[in-house]
Amino acid sequence: MIPSVHHSGSEWVVEAYGCDPVRLADPASLRTLFGALVHELSLHPVGEAVWHQFPAPGGITGMLMLAESHLTVHTFPEHASACLNLFCCTPRAAWDWEARLAVLLGAQTVRVRELAREYVSVPAILEAVR
Repeated sequence: MIPSVHHSGSEWVVEAYGCDPVRLADPASLRTLFGALVHELSLHPVGEAVWHQFPAPGGITGMLMLAESHLTVHTFPEHASACLNLFCCTPRAAWDWEARLAVLLGAQTVRVRELAREYVSVPAILEAVR
């Protein structure tokens, strides 16, 4: 027996390929990307994003903690690719990852995996395994 779901959220795992390497190595471009996601999905940052820029030809890693959970990006200018992860512990409309990453990063191909994150109470889990 599967326990009943009390609440659910979504997690998006995204790979963007054929991106503009200049934008992938540009902190301002990635701040713009995070700003677009926050604004367009009505997310709620709980602080400032943290960024780490690797020596050339490396990219940038960024993380933004959200009231909803987190947003991360890892860029690879040397491979013209970026990996993103957005976890929202509350229901949220999907973002048009393909179109927006084409505009913001120059992505030519985008792969999006959406995972349902379901939450149940501990008693429901214990009852299900009996």
